[in-house]
Amino acid sequence: MSHTRIYLCRHGESELNLLGRIGGDSGLSPRGIKFAAALGTYIRGQCILDLKIWTSHMRRTIQTAEAIGVPYEQWKALNEIDAGVCEEMTYEEIQDHFPEEFALRDQDKYRYRYPKGESYEDLVQRLEPVIMELERQENVLVICHQAVMRCLLAYFLDKSSDELSYLKCPLHTVMKLTPVAYGCEVESIFLNVEAVNTHRDRPVIPTDNHQSPAVDEPHSSSDPQTKVHSTAPDSPTKQKLLFSSTTMENT
Repeated sequence: MSHTRIYLCRHGESELNLLGRIGGDSGLSPRGIKFAAALGTYIRGQCILDLKIWTSHMRRTIQTAEAIGVPYEQWKALNEIDAGVCEEMTYEEIQDHFPEEFALRDQDKYRYRYPKGESYEDLVQRLEPVIMELERQENVLVICHQAVMRCLLAYFLDKSSDELSYLKCPLHTVMKLTPVAYGCEVESIFLNVEAVNTHRDRPVIPTDNHQSPAVDEPHSSSDPQTKVHSTAPDSPTKQKLLFSSTTMENT
């Protein structure tokens, strides 16, 4: 993978993102459409040789890819985590209608499975074929979803299952991964199109039952491009442990 460049980003901001609702299959918001155009400009400016573009089967990733103007491949495995009975609900509605489920997820977000849906542990298993194929590719742009992007980043950056489900993957930001000795270098590029903040912080160990979920807020950066560099720890084999071990557990 010495010449590999993997570009990860989420779809443009969706209509359901604006409403604070999880999952679903909505189209892009006006700002999401603007991001898709900005992503196309960015990718073309990179002059990437033989770039492949992968999306999920969901409208918001397909709409984002179509603005780039080159062929793309759809992967069902890249679909967002299935929130089951909680699809298209806000976190406030989940807390009101399913208070026990809401509390259980806060206690162990990685292993918690939505009723009639998936857990992050399930998602990791679903993404194994994608990971295997990424390892064989050179230049790929993966346009995906928050939970999916967390899993992919966790693999390449050697993050634990506990860290995985709280990794920050903001909208309208491209993560460029470049393999280096014993790890990956990460460059984060914000494409200067505002979007809601869909990240929900790790909850503090509750002392009461009145904890409120995070509220979507606009992206605060005003820089045309905000770049952050980091390198994963020297542990090439541990990158694969999270994925190989979880698939052997009962889900």
